[in-house]
Amino acid sequence: MGNYIKDRKPATDEWMPFTGLEDNDTLPSGDIYVPLEEWLTRRESLLARNSRLGVSLSNTDDVSLLIPDLERLDLVVLEFPKMADGRAFTQARLLRERFGFKGEIRATGDVLHDQLFYMQRCGFDAFEIRDGQDVDGSLKAFTEMTVTYQPAADEEFPIWRRED
Repeated sequence: MGNYIKDRKPATDEWMPFTGLEDNDTLPSGDIYVPLEEWLTRRESLLARNSRLGVSLSNTDDVSLLIPDLERLDLVVLEFPKMADGRAFTQARLLRERFGFKGEIRATGDVLHDQLFYMQRCGFDAFEIRDGQDVDGSLKAFTEMTVTYQPAADEEFPIWRRED
């Protein structure tokens, strides 16, 4: 796993990815996130845990499958498999703006400096930066642009409707 940014600053990732269980295994303790398929299969036993819980989605997964449980989830991890595939931008906007998700939305995969500002505008608040990328340099992406015109997850109104 690469470097981690949360709320526009370097952070320690306290979450553990968890890929699955055999039928007789017990769930691990601590804060975990599981793939959507695992969530759909073991939802009740996962919800019975006494730790924070998250779900990871590929960019082809339907985020609306999480609607009944969004208030119980603390984290949704969205994947950018390659730079040219932006479907996770739409997933984040749906989670924040349409479905009202208040927890952490994390970007993983091909997370690039040039996209961090736009990811944040779509509702992401956490980012796994690839190994080899400079975290301090990546943090500058959040302040390189100072004016936004369109409404988004981070700004309700277009520039002409904002009060200064």
